Amino acid sequence: MKQNYKLIIAYDGTRYYGWERQPGTEMTIQGKLEQVLGRMAGHPVELTGAGRTDAGVHAKGMVANVRLALEAGMEEKEIRSYMNRYLPEDICVREVKKASDRFHSRYNALGKTYCYTCYAGELKPVFNRKYVYVLEEAPDVEKMRQAAKYLTGTHDYKSFCHNPKMKKSTVRSVDRIEIARKGDYLNFTYHGTGFLQYMVRILTGTLLETGWGKRTPESMAELLEAKNRVLAGFTAPAQGLCLVEVDYD
Repeated sequence: MKQNYKLIIAYDGTRYYGWERQPGTEMTIQGKLEQVLGRMAGHPVELTGAGRTDAGVHAKGMVANVRLALEAGMEEKEIRSYMNRYLPEDICVREVKKASDRFHSRYNALGKTYCYTCYAGELKPVFNRKYVYVLEEAPDVEKMRQAAKYLTGTHDYKSFCHNPKMKKSTVRSVDRIEIARKGDYLNFTYHGTGFLQYMVRILTGTLLETGWGKRTPESMAELLEAKNRVLAGFTAPAQGLCLVEVDYD
């Protein structure tokens, strides 16, 4: 009988074509994990993630679940150790726990926290360059915070969705957008029940344009009402985005 396991995974997404396995390439996070899990279990496995991070996006706390038929007595720590021994150095399984048979990493998720990091210093961020968006000009943080207030809440975020052919609802609830400057770094923290394709990156690009004076904070209300992606800001580069945590009961 197969046991359901919950995994918490961290990864550097720089080299990968995103989370979701894809035909014709082995360079996906899901693909690498399933390869190692299948070798350990001795049977094909299907790993379900809490979401699908895009190419180049990182994670500190992606959650997934998988059903495995393992040798009797194999403990969670042994599963974690085996996986970390054979996974690439840029993927780490932080935690493995037995879960109820009904646990589903995506359907049971109540919320997600993302952080987008920008660098606005004078010198090159040599050691963090893979994980930040380097800005040529420092934005006005207060204006961005004012704009973020309009973007917080339950709205139709169609203007901030990359997929123009999206047939499902584009209504989402974002209860927190925090913008903090720490030295030369700007951190945009987003928490919500779920996010559309590229949504966090488009929100970040739009807020940055507000901070640079290309938009007004008040224009955010018009953007939401327009439901038109063309009118929103640019899509901030992938390397600055990280999935921090997924919420469950």
